[in-house]
Amino acid sequence: MRILSDPIMFLLTIPAVLWAISFHEFCHAYAAKLVGDPTAERHGRLSFSPFAHFDLVGTLCLLFLGFGWAKPVPINTRYFRNPQRDIVLVSLAGVTGNILTAALFVLLFRFLGGSIYSLTGRAGIILLRQMIFINIGLAAFNLIPIPPLDGSKVLYAFLPFNALKYYYWLERYGMYVLMALLFTGVIDVIFRPIFNLLTRLLLTLA
Repeated sequence: MRILSDPIMFLLTIPAVLWAISFHEFCHAYAAKLVGDPTAERHGRLSFSPFAHFDLVGTLCLLFLGFGWAKPVPINTRYFRNPQRDIVLVSLAGVTGNILTAALFVLLFRFLGGSIYSLTGRAGIILLRQMIFINIGLAAFNLIPIPPLDGSKVLYAFLPFNALKYYYWLERYGMYVLMALLFTGVIDVIFRPIFNLLTRLLLTLA
């Protein structure tokens, strides 16, 4: 793996990973608080600290594979003022935070890339690049509609009643399905088009 053969890239990927997972989960917790649910805040998840959100397997996947997950933020939909709307807002908040982070670093790369290179050399450019692609990777992965990923909760809000039994089954076994897709490599078939679309959109907008 290239990241293991390049110590500088490996070291500079770590802060990108820690920021991506921390800000992603903070955005979930903050959005939940805004729509009336204090559960995440009570569990200490309204925090930028990576220790509050750390999941070993998900973090290692994000570090080495470019997609992964953190410990899910606990929510209680009974607090929501408008449950169907608020579950979508809270679920998409993390993805939105990652996309905004990636967009910010795309702009920094475009307008200040030369200055950053002259000041920091190759290291600064690698950090910019990793901040862009790690955040896009986390956003794209979480848009996959398999529980416990965020895309599944967005899907749930729009499913017709007669389809909910299939969703509940998938929610019960979703993590096993996700791990099976991950270890067989099938997940990349779903992940890659979403990742490429988000990348093209951000690079085009910038």
